[in-house]
Amino acid sequence: MSIQKATTTEQTAIGIAHSKLILIGEHAVVHGQPAIAIPFPLVGVESVVEYVPGKVKLDSSFYHGPLDSVPENLSGIANCIKETLTYLDLPMNDLLIQIKSSIPHGKGLGSSASVAISIVRSLFAYTNRTCTTEELLELANVAETYAHGSPSGIDTLTITSESSVWYEKDHPADFIQLSEDFHFVVADSGRIGDTRTSVESVATLLLSAPRRIQRKLDRIGELTHQAKHALEKAGKHFLGQMLNEAQKELEALGVSDAGLNRLIYFARQEGALGAKLTGGGNGGCIIALAQNEVHSRQLAEKLRKVGAHAVWPFVLKKDKHGSGE
Repeated sequence: MSIQKATTTEQTAIGIAHSKLILIGEHAVVHGQPAIAIPFPLVGVESVVEYVPGKVKLDSSFYHGPLDSVPENLSGIANCIKETLTYLDLPMNDLLIQIKSSIPHGKGLGSSASVAISIVRSLFAYTNRTCTTEELLELANVAETYAHGSPSGIDTLTITSESSVWYEKDHPADFIQLSEDFHFVVADSGRIGDTRTSVESVATLLLSAPRRIQRKLDRIGELTHQAKHALEKAGKHFLGQMLNEAQKELEALGVSDAGLNRLIYFARQEGALGAKLTGGGNGGCIIALAQNEVHSRQLAEKLRKVGAHAVWPFVLKKDKHGSGE
């Protein structure tokens, strides 16, 4: 494939991606239940590809050097880059890929998927090719499979969408039409969660106590259906109840630790209509449903003062999904 360059020694291309939040359905989604995810544009990733002679190099906050020497935690990203270069018939040389991310790593916000998607987009842009959604998902999931073992696919799907996503494994994705604005606060516990380990721990529980754990996974599925009804018709107070009920089940599955519980219970005490962990758990972030815009800002400030590492007030708008404040 011929590559169009501005000159024989210089070309630059950029790919961007926002992050995502799981609203409800964590862990159960891996075992066939539905989940709802929402785009989260307040943090994101930019990948810049430029022509630099020599080996393919990666430049990020975690690592700077040849692609073939990346540390273990970036192996999935390295494999994604190699797969994409092969797919585009690009040689494995003469490229510098710079990753600029505002997404905190290991917090359940889809950091690895966002990085992978931004990279795939930048490499397609480098060859002046348009990337289809199918190509984007397939190539980005190379990194996701390495990061999470058996990913549900919800991260990559939501990060490539502008709307709230209804997701069931092995079913076509659907998008949710909101009946009103929903105001949320996302709070970072400050501790990194390990999604892969959490997913494996639930799978182990399911093997050791299949009936009891399956009931909990089924219950999360029921609550997710109810949450969809709340978003589309029943409203924020009902949604808050569903989020609280889902948190009970996640605690029973052992994926919500004391630090998350502290922030969750504090948010409820300060008037949140509902609050739960978001993502893999055991570290990472919580999501709280506020009463309105003013309350979301007040709640964010209180969570910050009580020790949340970072806080983002966030609104899902009726007329435009995933817009941030």
